[in-house]
Amino acid sequence: MTQHEQYAQHGHGPNFGGGVASAADAVLDERLAFMRRTYLHLGGAIALFVAISAALINSPLAEPMIQLMVGGRFSWLIVMALFIGTGMLADWWARSVDSPPMQYLGLGLGVVSYAVVFVPMLFVATFYSSPSVLPTAALITLSVFSVLTGFVLVSKRDFSMLRTGLVVMSALAMAAIAAGILFGFSLGLGFSIAMVGLSAGYVVYYTSNVLHHYRTDQHVAAALALFSAIAMMFWYILRLVMSRD
Repeated sequence: MTQHEQYAQHGHGPNFGGGVASAADAVLDERLAFMRRTYLHLGGAIALFVAISAALINSPLAEPMIQLMVGGRFSWLIVMALFIGTGMLADWWARSVDSPPMQYLGLGLGVVSYAVVFVPMLFVATFYSSPSVLPTAALITLSVFSVLTGFVLVSKRDFSMLRTGLVVMSALAMAAIAAGILFGFSLGLGFSIAMVGLSAGYVVYYTSNVLHHYRTDQHVAAALALFSAIAMMFWYILRLVMSRD
């Protein structure tokens, strides 16, 4: 479902140009400062996502947006295509070497695109599900993310070898999603569980990249990559929690 899946398919990763040292090669103070900036920006991206999502689902635009996005047989497929294209642009801007404003524009565009595509499911979760659904899904997502992040930071291993497998699995997932939309079948809970596992793999992969491959001036791009992994995980965990409501 997510922009995050297309990041892998077009080879999203660190940009090694610009003559700035990678985090792994930087002195300790620079490396720690880079990590702080990355996770502060990640926190800001999550806060912005929550604020925009809340504003959208509580606005008079929510129901017309949902009708436009899912009202026709192929509407969601068009939304997905636009979402992927927007994600590519956001990623490109966020990795801009010479323009910090462009980097922030990319991060903002990525967050806004997620907030928009989440509107239908968040609307249902907010107004037609148990009040505990959203907090439960958010808590599970943040707990899993924290455990995975802690594992990578403590182990200090380079998990860049996961990239090929993640790209292949993402391509298969996108094909399954497109087939489900085109032929009108549900992918079921098993697919959601598998996608939570895939998003967990991305959390490990991107956290490892933060440690070993991103340059110390790429905190905005690193934050966007991590945000995409968290958003993907939240989407499928929320689907699982809603299915049990």
